[in-house]
Amino acid sequence: MKSLNLNIGIIALIIIVILGNAIYIVNDKQTAILLRFGEIVEPEINPGLHFKVPIYHTVKKFDSRVLTLDALPQPYFTAEKKRLIVDAFVKWRITNNEQFYITSSGGQLSAMRTLLTQRVDEGLRNQFGVRTVQDVISGERDQLMSDMRENLGNSVSDLGIEIIDFRVKRIDLPPELSNSVYERMRSERNRLAEELRAEGNELSNEIRSTADKDVTVIKAQAQKKSEIMKGEGDGERNKIFADAFGQDPEFFAFYRAMQAYEKALIGGETSLILSPDSEFFKFFGDIKAKQLNQ
Repeated sequence: MKSLNLNIGIIALIIIVILGNAIYIVNDKQTAILLRFGEIVEPEINPGLHFKVPIYHTVKKFDSRVLTLDALPQPYFTAEKKRLIVDAFVKWRITNNEQFYITSSGGQLSAMRTLLTQRVDEGLRNQFGVRTVQDVISGERDQLMSDMRENLGNSVSDLGIEIIDFRVKRIDLPPELSNSVYERMRSERNRLAEELRAEGNELSNEIRSTADKDVTVIKAQAQKKSEIMKGEGDGERNKIFADAFGQDPEFFAFYRAMQAYEKALIGGETSLILSPDSEFFKFFGDIKAKQLNQ
């Protein structure tokens, strides 16, 4: 009886072990392939509960999430043979389990990282080799990253992966090149500043010239208007004098004589000697006679 129970226990243990090895789970962050003595028989196994034949079948699981390759900064040479230190990273993921398993020496991430690093290194050498330092620094970095994403995506199509993104984190210049680039940039900024100052001076001169022209025109117009008004005033004055002469010719004659005396005595250094029977005294005598008659 004891021997029977022992045998049953052994058989139950064997069944449990077999079932434990026959059942496997692929979670939602994984993908898997099924192999039969090393040969791929099912290349795409989705997440869930699955069964296999122990010993006969082997399951290889891979990470289905987006992975990052962040390699060490590497030196690259530009078109003018200037050395730059570039720090970049790549976002990638597995898209073909069978190709990935074959090219990565049995699904080893380290082997795939080595292959991807080589492709990235080759791509960066090609991209920097056709660009100058000025191109890289002054605005072609976005274009460089875009070209790298496209070219790198094509170059890894045989590895069973796809490139999600490629980014350049930093581009460092050697000290001697940094000074050269700084001087070139400073010269360029100075040249641009001189051009802007020259344009400003030219515009200022144009504005000043236009303003001077406008002032001259305004002065001429004002002078013309002044002469017209003066002429109209003189005409009105002469009309008044003419009317006054018509009403009192003797007073008008006296007034004209007084104006003549005034002009002759301007300056204070001229003496005028008048005879008692001059027209001046005669006019006052006539005024007195008129008053006595009244």
